[in-house]
Amino acid sequence: MFEEASEVFDNMFKSSFPLTFIVFIPAVLILVSPLPAEAAHEFTVYRMQQYDLQGQPYGTRNAILNTEARTVEAEVLSRRCVIMRLADFSYEEYQKALRQSAGAVVIILPKNMSAVPQDIVQQFMELEPEMLATETIVPVYFAMEDDELLSIYTQTLTSSSSQGSLSAAEVLLHTATANGFQMVTSGAQSKAISDWAITSLEGRLAGVGGEDLPTIVVVAHYDSFGVAPWLSYGADSNGSGVSMLLELARLFSKLYTYKRTHAGYNLLFFVSGGGKFNYQGTKRWLEDNLDHTDSSLLQDNVAFVLCLDTLGNGDSLHLHVSKPPKEGTPQYSLLKELEMVVLSQYPEVKFSMVHKKINLADDMLAWEHERFGIRRLPAFTLSHLPSHRLAQRSSIMDVRSVSPSSRHGAGEPPAGPHVDVKKLSRNTKVVAEALARVIYNLTEKGAPGDLQIFTEQMQVQEEQLSAVVDWLTAQPRAAQLVDKDSSVVSTLEYHLGHYLKDVKRHYVKADKRDPEFVFYDQLKQTMNAYRVKPAIFDLLLAVCIAAYLGMMYLAIQNFGVLYSVVRRITQPKTKTH
Repeated sequence: MFEEASEVFDNMFKSSFPLTFIVFIPAVLILVSPLPAEAAHEFTVYRMQQYDLQGQPYGTRNAILNTEARTVEAEVLSRRCVIMRLADFSYEEYQKALRQSAGAVVIILPKNMSAVPQDIVQQFMELEPEMLATETIVPVYFAMEDDELLSIYTQTLTSSSSQGSLSAAEVLLHTATANGFQMVTSGAQSKAISDWAITSLEGRLAGVGGEDLPTIVVVAHYDSFGVAPWLSYGADSNGSGVSMLLELARLFSKLYTYKRTHAGYNLLFFVSGGGKFNYQGTKRWLEDNLDHTDSSLLQDNVAFVLCLDTLGNGDSLHLHVSKPPKEGTPQYSLLKELEMVVLSQYPEVKFSMVHKKINLADDMLAWEHERFGIRRLPAFTLSHLPSHRLAQRSSIMDVRSVSPSSRHGAGEPPAGPHVDVKKLSRNTKVVAEALARVIYNLTEKGAPGDLQIFTEQMQVQEEQLSAVVDWLTAQPRAAQLVDKDSSVVSTLEYHLGHYLKDVKRHYVKADKRDPEFVFYDQLKQTMNAYRVKPAIFDLLLAVCIAAYLGMMYLAIQNFGVLYSVVRRITQPKTKTH
């Protein structure tokens, strides 16, 4: 009976290949059915800077990402998304990923930037300009650390690290069986933003006593800069400068309200945009006032221009000049008054003048006062930084920080740039007293150096300074993110209008034929990490399926022979006597 059944099945399968296919297709479908991709995590990523300045491209040039995750410990990084943590980040490993043609780089940042150790902060701040110095073809993103993203990094690190100590066969087997993560962005490719307008604001306090009054100009740029625009909060650079300018506007508006203290100087306040992009707002403002109009305070008797930049910390003040002021000039008077106020009232502060000539061969000007110096206006920049090259002027590490005692322990300063409101208040008082001594000519009138004008009802309001810094650092202020309808611009306009007269906006757009600056979009995206099998798993699975189908086909075509062999093997042996 079994022999007859064998012959029936043998003839049936041999004569009907479609029937053979139908019988075994369910098993094949079960094997080859695709494994569902599980969305392990969805998180926000912030792309590295992408802009052109004077025809030179900077930053990353790509935004699309769809590749498998690896860490730098992996042997092969080509066409992979390399994940790094800030705590383990180094420029050498970053360059290694780029040299191996990595598909993308994602750098994970800690939630609390102000709690990062000082050495890591300093190292990364110094690397930010290096990362932006040349264009990078692959997309580079930054993400804020959370538990799920940290778990993805840990699993990827374990998978990448284990491959280095295994044999080739073991690596192949491990690669085929391990779970991986496919990193995918949801946005489109980046493109240039057309007709982007950088907004600047001005307001004034008119002096009394004649028509040809000297004018003092106070300037601060409000935009921030860092390796990633959406992470650039610019607390010290230059949130501190803007808050000081607003406080000076408040103080002198009170003095100019009363006839007795209404001085014979025009005070012009200018909050500039595009400061981190070679002071584009200031450049256009000067062109509008000096080249395109016949009635401007800048065309008349300008005593000096005082630019405020990075003044929220430190126990030193540096007056940066392109040309040392001559004795008997208003610029020289301000220099001497600053020296006197510091020496008489704040001996713990070290004050100095730093002379640096304007280098027109450089792609970027060093300080904002150089824009005025090019147009032959007497100007200088006051900062607690001794050099324009210090990395903290352009870093995502420049964030607002609470007092040292509440977060970092008594007496231990927080890591990285931050704003110390008490020192910002002290520096504001120094500038206000020195300006008042120049405006009211107090030294020639015999007033002692320790005379304090801004006291009691006229004192510097530390709470006001703190509130402005808190507001400015509550949102990123990169020039690519602050358009003419931004709340940053409208709020600054409101505060200036509260203290000053004739507050107006100034816009600068890049020339369409030969643009000095070009910004790009897709700076903030959503990234998905999908839990998937690696690509080699699909290859091995296809080989196994092909082998299985081949074996089953041969078995079916030779069913009678196979049955006979199995029958002989399983048939019990007869005993012989």
